[in-house]
Amino acid sequence: MSERDTSLTPLDPAEPRNLGELLARIAAVAAETERLDLGRIIDALGTRSFGPFLLLIGVLLVSPLSGIPGVPTTMGIALVLTSLQLLFGRKVFWLPRWLLSRSVSTDRLLRALNSLQRPARYVDWFLRPRLSFLVANGGTIGIALTCVMLGLMMPVMEVVPFSATAAGLSVVLFGLAMVSFDGVFVLLAVAYLVSVGCLALGGLA
Repeated sequence: MSERDTSLTPLDPAEPRNLGELLARIAAVAAETERLDLGRIIDALGTRSFGPFLLLIGVLLVSPLSGIPGVPTTMGIALVLTSLQLLFGRKVFWLPRWLLSRSVSTDRLLRALNSLQRPARYVDWFLRPRLSFLVANGGTIGIALTCVMLGLMMPVMEVVPFSATAAGLSVVLFGLAMVSFDGVFVLLAVAYLVSVGCLALGGLA
């Protein structure tokens, strides 16, 4: 990432610690260009750590942008690559240049971000550090394994209406848990996935 122009990166190097901060950080960079690529968004998050990027992937999947052909699959690839690196204990993650160069119109991006502003305020009110053991050591391994499985399923979900969005919500919950050290959101993500899985199995029965 050292080759990239970071002139539009916010001056504050601190990672976003909630959903509202993440949305604001992306919006600030998006407002300066007509198209925004994934690498520039990552630069805007301040560091290349895993929690904010998991949250970013989830946000893109639950936003209207998930309806753009190719977005769920691209996010699935990014999710698998980053989660595998988290699983193997890397401190920062690496993504291939072709993936970092994937871009979206900033008009569409800003509309998607605006649609998430109100939910973000409610979610952030609930966030606080607690049950932090669920986002450390073994808990992190469980999050990474779950995200790998979700990422591998994304290409299939792209052809099933709303399934990528549903999976993206669990990634948002895991991302929020990691950026805020809030283990309650790990429990919410697991409960949500179990509920969705039971509903899917019930529909097939």
